[in-house]
Amino acid sequence: MAALDVSIRAPILNLLADIRERSGISYVIISHDLAVVHQISDDAMVMSGGRVVERGPTAQLLRAPDTDYTKALLAAVPHPGWNPHRNRR
Repeated sequence: MAALDVSIRAPILNLLADIRERSGISYVIISHDLAVVHQISDDAMVMSGGRVVERGPTAQLLRAPDTDYTKALLAAVPHPGWNPHRNRR
């Protein structure tokens, strides 16, 4: 999804969500973009170095992450006032 232009990404995500709702199928989405994961997933798994570090219901996992890695991924999601250069080492 990251390679898609923002103007086309939202309609594609909406289409995937609609297909899932109508048909009951499941998707496996692999992404570093937790905004996309939040929009399209009921459950999520966070991996680091090929190992699962956290998993659970997406809303809960993103609202109260347990691991520093998940917290870092969330901090990288752009939001109003976001500055990608802040806290850069």
